[in-house]
Amino acid sequence: MMQTGQPKRKRRRGVILTPKGLERFQQAKSDAEFEENAGHRYTLEALSERTGLAVDTLMKMLACEAGVDKQTLKVGFRAFKLTLEASDYFHPEAQEGEPDGPEGEESGLQVPDVPGGQVPLDSTFYVERAVIEAECYKTVLQPGGLIRIKAPRRMGKTSLMSRILRQAAQQDCQTVSLSFQLADKDIFCDLDPFLQWFCANVGLGLQLPRRLNEYWDDLFGSKISCKIYFEQYLLPQIVQPLVLALDDVDRLFEYPDLADEFFGLLRTWHEEAKNRDIWKQLRLVVAHSTEVYIPLNVNSSPFNVGLPIELKAFTGQQVQDLAERHRLHWTEEQTGLLMNLVGGFPYLIQVALYHIWHQDVTLEQVLQPSAIATGIYGDHLQRQLWYLQQHPELAIAFAQVVAATKPVELSLVQAFQLQSLGLVHLQGNQAVPSCALYAEYFRDRLTEKVPT
Repeated sequence: MMQTGQPKRKRRRGVILTPKGLERFQQAKSDAEFEENAGHRYTLEALSERTGLAVDTLMKMLACEAGVDKQTLKVGFRAFKLTLEASDYFHPEAQEGEPDGPEGEESGLQVPDVPGGQVPLDSTFYVERAVIEAECYKTVLQPGGLIRIKAPRRMGKTSLMSRILRQAAQQDCQTVSLSFQLADKDIFCDLDPFLQWFCANVGLGLQLPRRLNEYWDDLFGSKISCKIYFEQYLLPQIVQPLVLALDDVDRLFEYPDLADEFFGLLRTWHEEAKNRDIWKQLRLVVAHSTEVYIPLNVNSSPFNVGLPIELKAFTGQQVQDLAERHRLHWTEEQTGLLMNLVGGFPYLIQVALYHIWHQDVTLEQVLQPSAIATGIYGDHLQRQLWYLQQHPELAIAFAQVVAATKPVELSLVQAFQLQSLGLVHLQGNQAVPSCALYAEYFRDRLTEKVPT
């Protein structure tokens, strides 16, 4: 039987954020960091200045272990344009000797993060990939360095990227992070506005005035104008090397002509670093969720140069270690049971450990087949189902995969797109479900999609 090891607690006063309230606050803060702080995380000091709350009060509020005044929560929420709702907090009324919630910072231990998105830089729940990270930290400091990170969604690409940027910043590099998910759809319709958007956002990250009109020339064309903007304006304005991190670049795969032009430009800049000092200052980190399934010229693609990094699923030992960090003293058998359900998929592992730590469920309840659709994975599974419903050709392809008893051969594009969602493992073009959770959930819901 799994040991929970929950301590006895004394009566607490004030109110404490619920998991939902903490998630709302963290999401609003994350949105503000992207929109107003060039993607950089707010320090506690910056949060204190924005909210007007003391650093100690903020730490207490976000720890969710000791009560704070309700007004404190209102002030913190208001700073990020949120209205505090009744479901965002609760009143702890436990008396001396009553069990009261999961073990946390009252014992000097960090509270687990709500699963989803980047794992905070200071989190003890980040699973290091020591060899990969060492290679990345070395490459990002090399003149003209290029790192390519590939993994399905929610495998840890953004978390790794943020740590590469932190390492670069500690070595006196300038850093800018840009996600292509932030771009409006219309931006991708034409190369010229796309490259202007790209240049403007890099300049914003460097806190430089926008001077596109001075450097953009229709006679030279979009790519030359973009190159000139970097070469004559952005790069000369900074003394240190610039590490430019581009996340979600596979969004460009939906626009093959634009992607071919833009990726060719990145490859040109990487090659320029071999000959020109100004371009040695630029280092690129590129992250994408799937194999490159669009035709690109092998001599002008950035996806066959630089350091390739492919993030793998967690091993059993890594899951065991992460469970220990959640104060869950599991046996190898218990770890194996969770792995049998969700594989080593980092996000699915983190969801289970968080909710078991929070005493929402037990491991036994997570493993119950009847609880799959309505349990802790319900929202995630519904989002995946909704995406498939919006892409019927993928739904049909995945229906064949979950209905089959052996690997199914798919078209190249469908195979890579399902892999990017984390739904399948590939052996060439042949696909199998990536984990039992997906196979069991989608087998019933996609039955009608299987061709007869």
